[in-house]
This record gives sequence, C-alpha cells and structure tokens, in this order.
Amino acid sequence: MSTTVATVGALALGVAGTTAHASAPLNYAALGDSYSAASGVLPVDLTNLLCLRSTANYPHLIAARTGARLKDVTCGAAQTKDFTQSQYPGVAPQVNAVTRDTDLVTLTIGGNDNGTFINAMLACGTAGVLSGGKGSPCKDRYGTSFDDAIDANTYPALESALRSVRAKAPNARVAVLGYPWITPPTADPSCFVRLPIASGDVPYVHALQAHLNAVVERAAQETGATYVDFAQASAGHDACQPTGSRWIEPLLFGQNIVPVHPNALGEQRMAERAAIVLGLD
Repeated sequence: MSTTVATVGALALGVAGTTAHASAPLNYAALGDSYSAASGVLPVDLTNLLCLRSTANYPHLIAARTGARLKDVTCGAAQTKDFTQSQYPGVAPQVNAVTRDTDLVTLTIGGNDNGTFINAMLACGTAGVLSGGKGSPCKDRYGTSFDDAIDANTYPALESALRSVRAKAPNARVAVLGYPWITPPTADPSCFVRLPIASGDVPYVHALQAHLNAVVERAAQETGATYVDFAQASAGHDACQPTGSRWIEPLLFGQNIVPVHPNALGEQRMAERAAIVLGLD
C-alpha cells in the first residue's frame, strides 16, 4: 500500500493515531496566531523567539498524540494577512509551510485582524477602571464598531486566507479552531480586579467574541474546512475562573507572561477537543 493511500485510509476510517502513524505518519502543518502558538506558555520554542511560540502548544500536543510530522509556523500577533506575507523579517508567509504532501492543517486566526481582541480588551478594560466597574461605558462608546469591522474586514480576510491554504494542499484536512471563552456570559464581581471590565460590558465583550467565532466558523464552512467549536467545551473555563479550571489567563494577576491567552491547560484541552472532532483518537 502506498503512503498516500495509507494516509487517506487512516483519515477516512478515523482510526486511532497510533494505528495511522505506524505505517504513514501524517504530514502536519500548524498555522495561526498566539492562541495556536500558546504565547506565554513555557517552554518557549527557541528556534524563533519573535513568534513567542511554545513547544507545549496545541499543535505539538496533537503531533505527540498522533505521531505526526509537525511543521509549526504558528506566531504570536499573526493576522490573516501573514498567511501570504512575511510577518517579521526572516519569517516566511505561513502558507509556505503547506505543500501538496500536507495531510493535516490546523489553525486559529482572526482575533488580531482589526486589533479586535487587543483593542476591545484595552478599551473596555480602561473604560471599566474609569467607571469603577459600573454600567456599560465600552458598549456606550464603541457600539457596533468592533462587530462592523469583523463583518467588513475579518470575514473576507479569513475566507481568503483559508482559500490560500486549500490552494497549496487541495487534499489536506484543514481544521480551524475557534477561540475559547475569555469572559463569562455575565459579570462576576469578584473577577473585576483581574479582568477590569464594567459589569454591563462583560456581556458586550462575550457577544463580540461569539460574533468573531461565528464568522470564523462561516469562513471555515465556505472553504471546506472543519470548524472546532469551543462554545460549550470552554464554558466555565474563562479567565474569571480559578487556577486549575480556567483555560484563559486574566488581564491582571495571571500566571502567564502574556495575559488574556490560553494557559497550558487551555492548550491541552484545545488539542484534545480538536483530536476528537478530527477523529484522531
């Protein structure tokens, strides 16, 4: 049996990773932003310090689980445009890691486009501090502007980036992982010191993330990719939860050097969920 046939057969039947890689290890390319790279999680991948990539990110965990041959080009602060252009000097466009021999591609991307996450968290955090945690000052000021930018800019950029991946590897299985919840659906007063978002703005930020994930899912579906949804899986594991339960670190007083990002547990759970959805277990 040829290597290609063995690989396709393994994916189609959803056999265990140990069976699949015994005869034909998957060629696996990992793309994406800091949620894919696990920026802030130790140990750091010393091969590229600019990208602040961890060797304990979900791609490494999936590769270890399946015996895949991993090419990891995930990079902190990546935007969809960095799939087809250099993010930093000496850092190739991410899609260059994908070839016709690639069997599996995973990625999380879109949150940095338009500065969606960082702008919203900084704006809402600042507004929350100034208001003493009362009301919805961020929503009152910014309204639908973040959502409008997602629809107008992020969605077409996501679709274009995913089509560039498909063009490089038309036979690969492409999995797009959504973003685990950062905030709970409603305000937790005890969390304000760690995530200083006003009580009325917590649902606003939560809805913004839900909108982004919905757009990511839509782009995945329209380009033939598999979407890995964390809406239910990450519920109750947001940044307001205690250590050992939360998947995302808070803005202040967290345990990672990069706040509002997945911790080691979060990356582990993302890997586990992706493996289940992709039939790699």
